[in-house]
Amino acid sequence: MNNNFFIKYEYAKKMLETELDILIHSFELKHGYTPVEHMKSRIKSISSIQKKLERRGYSYTEENIEKHVTDVIGVRIVVSFLSDVYDIVSLITHSTNIILKERRDYIANPKESGYTSYHLIVLVPIYLESYVEYIPAEIQVRTVAMDFWASLDHKIRYKFKEEIPEEVQVEMKNYAKDIQKLDRKMYHMNQIMNKYQ
Repeated sequence: MNNNFFIKYEYAKKMLETELDILIHSFELKHGYTPVEHMKSRIKSISSIQKKLERRGYSYTEENIEKHVTDVIGVRIVVSFLSDVYDIVSLITHSTNIILKERRDYIANPKESGYTSYHLIVLVPIYLESYVEYIPAEIQVRTVAMDFWASLDHKIRYKFKEEIPEEVQVEMKNYAKDIQKLDRKMYHMNQIMNKYQ
């Protein structure tokens, strides 16, 4: 593996972070508040990339990373309210500086586990010496409540490593439903608050 291979992902991550900062600040200037609680970005570790390729039946090569791993760059945007998720998604998908490749609305269609979030796969242009290359990145947009559940789910999966007991899976699905109810209640409260502004 060429040592310079991941440099382009670092460049694309910086480009994406800058674009997202600008979009969020422009939203704040226009609306007088920022919906974003916090934002984190990362480059996937080599061991995680290797495991992902292995699970999909591919060997660890530059070509397979480029073809089959769209989340080497990952950004998580955590917002206050359910409506904020869709505001941020709209901001990103209307940006002229990144290209939308794919979207997955796990809020409207939760995963079997109960996981909810909004995922975007985007292409980020990086301007090299003589050409432009488009690097994929995954952006996850979720509420604080969704982020809490996802964090707990991740810890449980790490703890069991193999098969998660059915009793635990059932409880997690029930908690996911509770989280969804809480998000809807918080959305309703936000609508009430907006009447007084």
